[in-house]
Amino acid sequence: MTTGRFISLEGGEGAGKSTQLRALARTLRERGLDVLETREPGGSDGAEAIRTLLLTGGADRWSPRAEALLFAAARADHIEKTIRPALARGAWVLSDRFLDSSRAYQGQGELSDSDIVALHRIGSADFLPDRTLVLTLPDAVAADRARARDGDHVDRIGGRDSRFHHAVADAFARFAAQESERVRAIDASGTTEAVTQRLVDALADLLP
Repeated sequence: MTTGRFISLEGGEGAGKSTQLRALARTLRERGLDVLETREPGGSDGAEAIRTLLLTGGADRWSPRAEALLFAAARADHIEKTIRPALARGAWVLSDRFLDSSRAYQGQGELSDSDIVALHRIGSADFLPDRTLVLTLPDAVAADRARARDGDHVDRIGGRDSRFHHAVADAFARFAAQESERVRAIDASGTTEAVTQRLVDALADLLP
């Protein structure tokens, strides 16, 4: 049986995670792999219910601590109900966002990175991807892409101001620098095909 692998795609708004996850999944299937596509928050019935709570309503619907706890609860259910069973059957699991998004988005201001990691330890026993691929773009390019994608229909987290999203990008860059064995920064500029090939290249040591 093929060894299951867990790969997360990360990055700020407009980086192209969803598009690239689908393209990467297609490429891996063409290589004969069983691939499961999933997302966060979400990916299981319980986590999808929490997703609705997290992404709808006013910007002040949840305090930073309540928001972080909801993300951690959704992730615990996602891992238990979806990710671990797929890995057990030998599938490659590709997730649009995972822990590093919580670290980048919720680990600002009132909560520290160590706080978010502690919640993950309690909720999910420190479970991490085999590889995290962070799609990177200049802030202005990413903002233009996000506006073109969302128009006026932004969720309560994506709609935060440019300073917040710049801090998120800085956090992802820091994770890639500090945890280079697991986290790889991938240039998301250029054609979809070119970016997908960069993702595949960054997984070369894990592919059968």
